Order: sequence, then C-alpha cells, then structure tokens
Amino acid sequence: MSAQETPNVAAKTTKTPKGAWTITFLLFLFMVVNFADKIVVGLAGVPIMTEMKLSAEQFGLLGSSFFFLFSISAIVVGFIVNKVPTRWVLLTLAVIWAVSQFPMVGTVSFTTLLICRIVLGAGEGPAFSVAAHAIYKWFPDEKRTLPTAILSQGSAFGVILAVPALNWIIVNHSWHYAFGALGVVGLIWVAAWLALGKEGPLEDTEVLAATEPKIPYVQLLTSRTFLGCVVATFGAYWALSLGLTWFTPFIVKGLGFSQSQAGFISILPWVFGATIVILTGWISQVMMARGYTTRVSRGVLGSVPLIVGGLILTAMAHVEGAGLQIALLVVGSGLCGAIYVVCPPMLGEFTPASQRGAVLAIYGALYTLSGIIAPSVMGTVIQRASSMLDGYLTGFTINAVVMIGSGVIGLLLLWPNTEKARLTRGAAAQGTALKGAVSPT
Repeated sequence: MSAQETPNVAAKTTKTPKGAWTITFLLFLFMVVNFADKIVVGLAGVPIMTEMKLSAEQFGLLGSSFFFLFSISAIVVGFIVNKVPTRWVLLTLAVIWAVSQFPMVGTVSFTTLLICRIVLGAGEGPAFSVAAHAIYKWFPDEKRTLPTAILSQGSAFGVILAVPALNWIIVNHSWHYAFGALGVVGLIWVAAWLALGKEGPLEDTEVLAATEPKIPYVQLLTSRTFLGCVVATFGAYWALSLGLTWFTPFIVKGLGFSQSQAGFISILPWVFGATIVILTGWISQVMMARGYTTRVSRGVLGSVPLIVGGLILTAMAHVEGAGLQIALLVVGSGLCGAIYVVCPPMLGEFTPASQRGAVLAIYGALYTLSGIIAPSVMGTVIQRASSMLDGYLTGFTINAVVMIGSGVIGLLLLWPNTEKARLTRGAAAQGTALKGAVSPT
C-alpha cells in the first residue's frame, strides 16, 4: 500500500487559539527546569561519589532511585488530569520539584539524598504527559506534532542551558549549591505560571468527561500502537537515563577528561538530540500536510532513527580514541529523540480527549521503567568489569541492543491511522446509543 493511498487530511481545520504559543513556551520552560533537575546528579556524579565515598553500584542505585515512584505518580496524576484542570496540576508539580532540592544545600547523608531524589521523581513522573495533555487543549490534532517537538526540546535545552551554569557552580563552589540554584529556578517558574498559565479553550474537561463517548481502557492499552509506543520509547529512555546518570562520569572516569572539560562535552548529545527533535516535528507535520498517513509520518519516522542509533552505538566498543567514541555516543543516543515527538500525537489520534491524560500518563509510566533498570545495570556492569572503560563500553553495548530491539518492535506495531478507525467505530456506536438514551435537558 502506498504511503499516500489513505490521506490523513482533516475535513475541517480548527484554528489555533490566541495564546497557544505563549502556553507552549511556558511549558517548554517547564521541561527545561524538569531536565535540569534530572541532570544535576549525573553532572555532579564524580564529586558526589568522592565526597560520600560511593561505589559504582551505590551511585547506580542513586540514579535509579529517581524513578522508584516515577511511574506510580504518573499514572495517579494522569487520571486526575482527566477531571482536574492541568493549570493547577502543573503548578503543584513544579512546587514539589523546587522544595525537594533545598535539603541538599547543606551537609547531607546518602539516605537524605536518596529520599529527595525519590520525592523529586514522584513530582516529575507525570510532567511530560500532563504538559502534552495541556498543550493538546490548545492545538487540533493536525497541528500537534510541532508543539510536541518544542515541548520535547525542553529536555535538551534543560541540559544545554543548565550544564554550563551548574558545572561552573560545582567547580567553583560546591555541588550542594547547584541543587539550591535549581530550587530557586523552580520557584521562579511557579511565579511565572501563576501569572500567565491558562487552560486551553479547545476542550472543556468537565463537559467532555460527561458527554464524550468512551473507549474501554483495556482496548486502548492493548492496542498495537499503544504497545508499540511503550516498547519503542522504553528503548529510547534507556539511553536517556544513562545519559542523565552516567555520561559525565564516563567522560571523567572512563575517558580521563577533567570535570570542567566534561561539562562542555556533556552538552553535545543534547545539542544533537535537540536538532533531531525539531527536524522530526517539522518533517512529520510537512508529511501530514502532503497527505501521508500517520503510519508513515509518525510511526516510521520515529522508529527508524531508533534502530539506526542503536547500530551506531554498537560500534563504540570496536573503535579506538576518545573523540570517536564520544562522537558515536552523541549521534547514536541523540537519534532516540525522534520517538518522543511522534508517540504522544499518535496516542492522541485515537484516544478520546476525556481519557487522554490517563493514557498518556500510563504510557509515560511504562516506558520510564527503563529509568529504574538502566542506571543500575550500568553500575553493576562497571563494578564487575576488568577495567572501568570496558565496563562502560559493555553497558553502552547493552543499550544499543535494547534500542535496536525496541525500534524494530515499534516499526512493526505503530499503525495509528488504522487503530483510530478500528477503535472509534465502537465509540461512535456507543455515542449514538447515549444520545438516544439521554434527555436534551
């Protein structure tokens, strides 16, 4: 079947409301803060391990601890935003982020640091799903890929902007103050959102919850596109969680660079990843405008870079030279960004708006489980390897295998256009029955 045999062109295009891009920018900043909070432990990894006398396995546990409540929180909050305005949920999450940073400013035990990271993870678990749900109240389906790409860009810019500033604080003052600086930045965003944040006008949460036809969650969560999104993004997030926790220690302890040099090098994967994210969002939207199905313009476009990135990572263990190894790691892991752009819009295609918050949250909760596994696996592999560099390279090879496998599964399962037709037939029948049974008053 040709990519253009079933055009994905809406019969009627909804106009984007005034203020939509202002909200998109605020939520982009929301994700900037989110990823700055995530990266700080990896960036300060060597000073933290040195001061607290942590082994590689203990530091791997610290990296994984962030995700202990991540998925549970994401699911709980996902169901909440089906009925509660996202404006107040986003505000609450940002306050939790800020408050959880301040205990690290003074002398802190490993247990306290561990608990604060668990609390932070609980606050950040629902972040992207709730933010995407909020943005989709401002943009119709055919215009959602680009704002989703901008939202995803917050992760890259959170690292690109935060790493030089936080690394300067770590090198010239202390890693403790880096956490405090993030707490202050979080409170600044809270103030900005209080002043400017609004709920999108395209969807009324209470009205949709009462009137919109529902699709049983078991059908939504067992659909092949939902499963494909979970598996594909699981592989991408494996790479991302390793980057957050282990990239800077790899540069310092594995390759022998200084902490100052590592601060600059740590930005590179995120700069490349940011380019991939924006290109994917733009290309996807152009393809849809030209009549390509969302199977091609979203499913294939997101899965193939994941497979290619994994193949590139497999070469790391077989080349010599720090520069070439860094280049392969930057390009291989950076290509993962494409899947984050296309999966939320694909799920939004066939999920009723009144159920979308929960579905996006459950999707996020499942794929981020790799954040619990990946840092600990890397720590264990390093601890047991004959040399530290060998341990790192083995860990990145495992990452490559996970990426390739998840990308192939995604390529086979992501068919959102046919998924929508199959699921909405039942919802339409239910809606007809509902109209016949309910009084107009």
